[in-house]
Amino acid sequence: MMTSSRNHAKKLRDIRIAEGITQADFAKMMDIGLGTVRNYESGQREAGMGIIDKVVNHPRLEKYTLWLMTGKTAPAAGQVSPPLSPDGQDKIKSRPSDQKTG
Repeated sequence: MMTSSRNHAKKLRDIRIAEGITQADFAKMMDIGLGTVRNYESGQREAGMGIIDKVVNHPRLEKYTLWLMTGKTAPAAGQVSPPLSPDGQDKIKSRPSDQKTG
């Protein structure tokens, strides 16, 4: 089972990729160090509430607030997940299923 902070780190990465933002540009947007972005995306550091607060309050990224915090979406209210985002439908790779082949 994924911990909450690990889940947040994965979600932040998914948001960044869906928006077509490099790690360096994301770091600038959020006013954090590039090393911080790299560390939480690689699992070496937890994604803390400071970065989450910056994301949910950023005009470009606030559409992911509900999904980032709860895993739910409300498209009618403008709250989407990266795969549902008009900017990110084809940018998130599908996750491998748990089904075994062969």
